[in-house]
Amino acid sequence: MGNQQLDNLVRVGQLKCEPPAGAEIQGLVRSGLRRLDDAEHQELNLESRFDLAYNAAHALALAALRLRGYRSGSRYLVFQCLQHTVDLPMEQWRVLDQAHRKRNLAEYEGYMDVDEQLVAATLRVAREVADRVDRLIKGVE
Repeated sequence: MGNQQLDNLVRVGQLKCEPPAGAEIQGLVRSGLRRLDDAEHQELNLESRFDLAYNAAHALALAALRLRGYRSGSRYLVFQCLQHTVDLPMEQWRVLDQAHRKRNLAEYEGYMDVDEQLVAATLRVAREVADRVDRLIKGVE
């Protein structure tokens, strides 16, 4: 562990400590990268591309959290922890925050309100998370 902010979230019950599991992390990264690649296909409708990009970002963010030895059941918290798991700048995290809010509107209220700019920004941030997770994996191995 060794991250004070993440350890504080464990103390208040928002995260759990759990040793990294190589197969799980590899699966999350593989899923995230495949979804990122699929989200780049312009022939797909915008909503599908958004869904793929958002879920890719989540899989990669969860991989980062798992690499650090933590687990969360909250999608939002997984994104929030990126600042501490892969040192993602706040302005990039805010893109995922916006994507999360749009995803929840679509998922729970049936209101899909995404545009090309949000999809492109989500893809860009997800690719950055993927690069940072890759560097983290290389540093761990």
